[in-house]
Amino acid sequence: QVQLEESGGGLVQAGGSLRLSCAGSGRFSNLYVLGWFRQAPGKEREFVAAISGREISYADSVKGRFTISRDSVQNTVYLQMNSLEPADTAVYYCAARLGRVSDYASYYRYWGQGTQVTVSS
Repeated sequence: QVQLEESGGGLVQAGGSLRLSCAGSGRFSNLYVLGWFRQAPGKEREFVAAISGREISYADSVKGRFTISRDSVQNTVYLQMNSLEPADTAVYYCAARLGRVSDYASYYRYWGQGTQVTVSS
């Protein structure tokens, strides 16, 4: 069993920054693709960013503002979020899968509990 746990969410003013962390445990493998998704009230879960050993992908809405990275020794993935906007308000989820980077949530097998990010205007 693979376990993922997010942390680092909170309340921030527009234009501010937050850094989210997601720690993997259990049968976690460094071969997994790691991704971030988010879900706002009344909306579908949407892709934010993902990273593998050789590929990184971002949603158009966050390019130039968010940066995804990983620490293989600590089995941790990070999402640095800068220039935050009210539209970024959502619950952010960490996810993992075998295979290639993908923007389809259904392709990811393992999920964390989520962490709330709220951006005030």
